[in-house]
Amino acid sequence: MIYKVYYQQNAQEVPVRENTNSLYLEASSEREVRQYLKDRNYNIEYIQLLEGNYLEYEKNSPNFRLENA
Repeated sequence: MIYKVYYQQNAQEVPVRENTNSLYLEASSEREVRQYLKDRNYNIEYIQLLEGNYLEYEKNSPNFRLENA
């Protein structure tokens, strides 16, 4: 499954939409995504499962780079 993770670069920052980044991660569960990212100092805002048409739309984005957990 492919997940889109919305995060702030620094866990100590107050979340501001303009500073939100995203990454795409292939993992078997949301728990695996969190485990994979635990060593990074990210403030994770939201983890979204991508499926169907939404996944196809995201794949066409120039920022789509898939990481594997």
